[in-house]
Amino acid sequence: MTRVTEDGVAYEVAGHGDPALVFVHGWGCDHTYFEPQVRHFAARHSVVALDLRGHGASRPGPAYDCDALADDVLAVAEHAGLQRPVVVGHSLGGLVAATCAARTDAVAAAVLVDPAPILPGRGQAFFARSVPDVAADADGSWRAAFVARLFGSHDTVRRDETVAAAPAVPLPVAVGTWRAMAEFAGAAVLPRVDGPVLLITAGEPEAGVAELLADVALGRTVGAGHFIQLEVPDQVNAMIERFLTVTG
Repeated sequence: MTRVTEDGVAYEVAGHGDPALVFVHGWGCDHTYFEPQVRHFAARHSVVALDLRGHGASRPGPAYDCDALADDVLAVAEHAGLQRPVVVGHSLGGLVAATCAARTDAVAAAVLVDPAPILPGRGQAFFARSVPDVAADADGSWRAAFVARLFGSHDTVRRDETVAAAPAVPLPVAVGTWRAMAEFAGAAVLPRVDGPVLLITAGEPEAGVAELLADVALGRTVGAGHFIQLEVPDQVNAMIERFLTVTG
């Protein structure tokens, strides 16, 4: 069932049961990029998957920084009648999930699924120096090439569709959310995270991130690139299932 908040953020709801889960997609994607998880967890949990502002069926908004996006996520949770859900975010959505978890008593836990760079370093530096490239990408070719590089050599699930979809996001939205990743203040956000965190990565976890979290579990998938929730959903789902069991 599709619902829309007063600010025009669209989301889908399914299932029943606690803890509730809210799924937050990554840059240039939409709520369907967590479809394997929604289908799996809706059997025993209340599940919400939303479109970030300017993506999918959601209206554009006045700002796209992670605080503004976290406001939307928490507004969706309230609109859906969820109390302190577990927020699960992929890529940019991982930064948004961490931001939600840094709000006192806002969520029960956070799952960061191969998040975008969290701390200052080569990753954030790349995003910062690439802001002009995204802003000038009127034909979408730069964005398509960037997304294509996120896939592993053997990845097949929604590969061509994802490469084609990223340039379809309105350019102001793409620039705003790209800048949100470049400017994410992880060193300030992570120490404020209130509750357990599961960090699932496709490769080595980003150096320094675990040390800034008071309660963190680490997981790593095998055989997939950045879109691990699509390519190896059984691995991702099993880790989230266990996390919910031991933190509940």
